[in-house]
Amino acid sequence: MREGVAIRCEEAAGVVCVPDFAAGAVFAEAIRRPLLIRVGKRLRGVFDRIIGASSLVSNAPVLDVREFGWTRLLRDNWEAIRDEALACADASPALASISPDHRAIAPVNKWRSFFLWGYGYSIEENLDRCPVTRSVVAQIPELNSAFFSILAPGTHIPAHRGVTKGLLTCHLGLIVPRDGDARMRVRNRVVRWAEGETLLFDDTYDHEVWNDTAGTRVVLLIQVRRPLRQPGKWIADAFLGIVRRSAFVQEARANLTRWNAALKARDV
Repeated sequence: MREGVAIRCEEAAGVVCVPDFAAGAVFAEAIRRPLLIRVGKRLRGVFDRIIGASSLVSNAPVLDVREFGWTRLLRDNWEAIRDEALACADASPALASISPDHRAIAPVNKWRSFFLWGYGYSIEENLDRCPVTRSVVAQIPELNSAFFSILAPGTHIPAHRGVTKGLLTCHLGLIVPRDGDARMRVRNRVVRWAEGETLLFDDTYDHEVWNDTAGTRVVLLIQVRRPLRQPGKWIADAFLGIVRRSAFVQEARANLTRWNAALKARDV
């Protein structure tokens, strides 16, 4: 990490710890998912094949950012976005505390996140802290989610897959340590972040991440709806509508509300 830049975890000296809701009763038992979501997961392969056949862009694991004009907005404003990410770092909870579905791949305080948008829901109090980022992401067509993704030194996110081929994921590199190897494998391709640069990929391909450095890696993670023709668009929209109303999203929204309330109480 560059000289003079430090990102602290919630437990760092001088920072009052905010309760880790993953340890509370809310997460004591595995969350029951609606029948439609469980069936949807079983049928995901069928859905993804139809969506892929309906895609108006490449189905490759890693896509060409030049085909997505909005990525230039991110690159043109990356330094201001980075500064806002740094200012919010201490208010960024462990992802596992907010989204229990990520517990298997997100060790507590190894992968932290500061959510701005999630499945079409805006987090206004977080957006208010990031006016430049708010303005930029508001111009991204078909936005689904946006958050700062913060990986501690030595973190490994094991292989996993995304929810649906109806989404594409973009990373804007904000802080990329150079004293080791910070990288991501997407299927059989290995890509590396660069500060101020974007990469775009299909997260339904098996992918995993390493931060084999002594510094903290930070990216702005953006998810957008894949450009589609029918019938794939209908299927993707219907599936995302179900996910948006599911416990997967609604539990995370409730946990994020509690986290922000706890931060406010801390600062009183």
